[in-house]
Amino acid sequence: MILLFLGLALWTAAHFYKRALPAQRAALGDKGKGFVALAIGLSILLMIFGYRMWDGTFFWGRTSALTGINNLLMVAALYFVSPGPSKGALFYKMRHPMLTGFSLWAIAHLLVNGDTPSLVLFGGLLVWALAEMVVINRAEPGWTPPQKGSIAKDAMFLVISQVLLAVIGLVHSWLGYNPFG
Repeated sequence: MILLFLGLALWTAAHFYKRALPAQRAALGDKGKGFVALAIGLSILLMIFGYRMWDGTFFWGRTSALTGINNLLMVAALYFVSPGPSKGALFYKMRHPMLTGFSLWAIAHLLVNGDTPSLVLFGGLLVWALAEMVVINRAEPGWTPPQKGSIAKDAMFLVISQVLLAVIGLVHSWLGYNPFG
C-alpha cells in the first residue's frame, strides 16, 4: 500500500516540478530532464509493485458491458495520446489531447477494476491528469492550436490505435488479464 502511494506521490512531484519550482528546474538545465525521467521511471516501478502487493477490498467486477465500454475508451485513449489529434482535422484545436487520452485510460481501467488498489492507482492518476491540465492552463494561458491536418491522418492514427489495442490486449493476456472478456 505504501509503495503505491509513494509511487503516485513521486509521479505527481516529478510532473509538477517544472511548474512548482521553475527556477530550480531551469538551473539543472538538460540534466533536469534525466532527473525527471529517472523519477518517473522509479515512480512507475513503485506503482507496479505497490499495486501488485496490495490486496484490497473488492467493490465491483467486470461485466461484459463494462468490458466493451473499456475497450472503446481504450481505442479513444490510444488515439488521443498519439500524434493524431495535432496532425489531423478532427481534434487539432484540443489543447491537451495526451492528458485527455491518459484520463480516458484511467477511467477505462476504473470501470473494470473495482478493488481498492485500482481505485487508488487509476483514480489517483486520473486526478493528476486533470490537475495537470488546470496547472498548464494557468501557467500558459495563451495557446495557439497547430495547423489543421487531414482527415486521412485521423483515420491512419485511429487504425494504428486499434492495432495497438490488440497488441496491448495480447500483453495483458500473457500477464493473465484478459481485457477482451
